[in-house]
Amino acid sequence: MFAERSHDFGAVPRAAKVEFPFTLTNKYKEDVHIVSVRSSCGCTLPRIQKDTLKSHEQGAIIAEFNTNHFTGQRGARVTVTIDKPQYAEVQLDVKGYIRTDVVLSPGQVALGSVSEGQSAEKKIRIEYAGRSDWKITGATPNSPFVTADVKEVSRTPGRVSYELDVQLKEGAPAGYLNDEIMLATNDRRSSQFPVKVEGLIVSELTVSPKALMLGNLQPGQKITKQIVVKGAKPFKITDIRCDNNAFTFEPSQESKALHLVPVTFEASNISGKVTQKIEIITDLEGNKSAELTANGQVGDPLAGK
Repeated sequence: MFAERSHDFGAVPRAAKVEFPFTLTNKYKEDVHIVSVRSSCGCTLPRIQKDTLKSHEQGAIIAEFNTNHFTGQRGARVTVTIDKPQYAEVQLDVKGYIRTDVVLSPGQVALGSVSEGQSAEKKIRIEYAGRSDWKITGATPNSPFVTADVKEVSRTPGRVSYELDVQLKEGAPAGYLNDEIMLATNDRRSSQFPVKVEGLIVSELTVSPKALMLGNLQPGQKITKQIVVKGAKPFKITDIRCDNNAFTFEPSQESKALHLVPVTFEASNISGKVTQKIEIITDLEGNKSAELTANGQVGDPLAGK
């Protein structure tokens, strides 16, 4: 079920936030339950992202390198214990070198929550102790929505300080940002090291649930559910697009930041699966819209089989 079972962090700064997700996918029909996870060394702190995975659902075991309390070459074996659908143990191996000469303060670039369409900026300090001629020669973000600039702020014999200025561009899409900036140096033994960048870009418009469950319905049965449409500022719902006439909607005509929209579905006389995309259009800039999918079953799913 695991995509990878080993990972090398390489050379990383002290006090840096460094972690790796060992992703796994439930390939069984039954639920998979992860009962525990443990590490052979305190240099690696494992945690379970989600302990129960439905069929074909994906999860992860997060292995965090403990750079605050350990230094030098380190390695650990992480044991994952599964008790359903049957007992099993899986070993995951991690290793890396925690540098003592480079320290980040704070240990990552934490952008926090940023509204979609807005920019953000954060600075961290990088301290080096060792060679008098040591330099950071470049900063390369992995994300196209992140820019990074590094400048030297002080230098004394054997010590140098840099400031890393990270900016999030306005066009970053909504969702969780989990990326890295790779810093290049003139150190031939460890020519580069990563700096973690995290943030949450909050959508200007959200709808929940994203998957509207209609359940099992009899032919001709009518059911009403409710969806929540939320914006960063007051707005009007100007249209709701749906290609299935069995769905009807009752949106409010008011301008407000939170809309509760009743959705009524009337099942036809034909049995079968229902999967329908629904798009909600607003008067926010650019006619901002949000989508959800309605799912259900009319009649007996085994009928005729």
